[in-house]
Amino acid sequence: MCDTVVAIGNSTKDGSVILGKNSNRVVNETHNIEYIKGKKNTRNSKVKCSFMSIPQIEQTFDVLLLKPFWIFGCEMGANEFGVTIGNEAVYAKEPLRDKGLLGMDLMRLALERSKTAKDALEIIISLLEKYGQGGQHSYNIKGRDYHNSYIIADSKEAWVLETADRFWIVEKVKNIRTISNTLSIGIEYDLIHPELIQHAINRGFCKSEEDFHFSNCFIPKFRLYHAVKESQPRSQFFTKGKQRMECTTALLLKNKGKISPENIMTILRNHNISPKDEEKWSPSKATAKSLCHHATGMTLPDNTVGSLVSHIKKDIQIHWVTGTSAPCISTFKPIFMPEPGFKIKQKLGGSTYDSESIWWQHEKLHRLVLLDYQNRINVFNDERNKLENKFLKKTYNLLSKISGKPLAKDIEKMTKITKDSFKESREKTDEWITRVQYLPIESKTRILYRRWWNKFNKTDQLKIN
Repeated sequence: MCDTVVAIGNSTKDGSVILGKNSNRVVNETHNIEYIKGKKNTRNSKVKCSFMSIPQIEQTFDVLLLKPFWIFGCEMGANEFGVTIGNEAVYAKEPLRDKGLLGMDLMRLALERSKTAKDALEIIISLLEKYGQGGQHSYNIKGRDYHNSYIIADSKEAWVLETADRFWIVEKVKNIRTISNTLSIGIEYDLIHPELIQHAINRGFCKSEEDFHFSNCFIPKFRLYHAVKESQPRSQFFTKGKQRMECTTALLLKNKGKISPENIMTILRNHNISPKDEEKWSPSKATAKSLCHHATGMTLPDNTVGSLVSHIKKDIQIHWVTGTSAPCISTFKPIFMPEPGFKIKQKLGGSTYDSESIWWQHEKLHRLVLLDYQNRINVFNDERNKLENKFLKKTYNLLSKISGKPLAKDIEKMTKITKDSFKESREKTDEWITRVQYLPIESKTRILYRRWWNKFNKTDQLKIN
């Protein structure tokens, strides 16, 4: 379960496009930052995606991918031309296929091959129609497969693409837009699969073209199930996508005309509760309505494993990434594109704890804080905010001095800001771990919650005192 938001130039403070996303996956699904240089490929070569290979193109572009460690594709990412995409799991009456491209594979392929958001949109549609979408979507969990929706943006515009099997429908963003784990396009759209309406009529989802409403037609009845196969019902009731969309839309509208990256960071940290309740709130009491997602057990097994806020300007893009789970506990750090990209040497995380991995190093802090959320996060929250504000200030100071495309001296400064930000964040994370891990637990969570998390700690080889 995820959430993606976008504001185009008529709604932002500086006229740029800003996209944000929380990636919500199972709790031990490591979320890596990968920067992959484009390259020329030999004729007739193939690219191996998560579960199938397809023909490769002659030239791919530089991409920044924020992705589950075990798949080819990504949950969110950007390329050297500023094309930026976030996807959502959605559920439709159409059956899912056992074989095909993952929705996340489609996203990476589009980023590697496009120069504009419209290009990326057309590439995803073309690949979807040719290969379909299918395969296992979740690490170590079968049966949690889904269709996909996307927000696709560049420095000029943004598009919403929603799918049901090989069928698709598109809406161009007019000002602000959010998507979540539910179909959202209705009777207003800009592009549509040529057979979609007739297919809906043939399946009895609507009576006529005049009666067609995409989400009403294709969301499973009562939103209680998702037909993976005709004999395999899957629950959509627990995703609460509609409620999270209402929350993100309201928060964007509140700042419409002055939306900034900081506004989007605040949205991604939102728990969808009142400020008064936030003071006493604990992740053990989280619900699926929370934008900053916290896993609580079998009925709510997903956690926000990574977050992105992309500030897409004409000549330069700043991608603010956590690279870690739980944005309410994490620090956003800047990565600049098209240059310098992400030049930090790092060890990519896998399925078990590794303190050298950016994601796993912070995951220890995250799970320590879960034991006594309010008391432990208050130990370092002010410092975290000051650190993030320091990164923002340095970035904005540099941007204020750049007119047009960055020069070599600007790129050197960008490289330093990114390296310093990640270095300082890692150092502070180690410091915060040391400060909280032996604190007495003043407010103990319920026993089933602790046992559920202890099971993952054991599996992940993560020692939590």
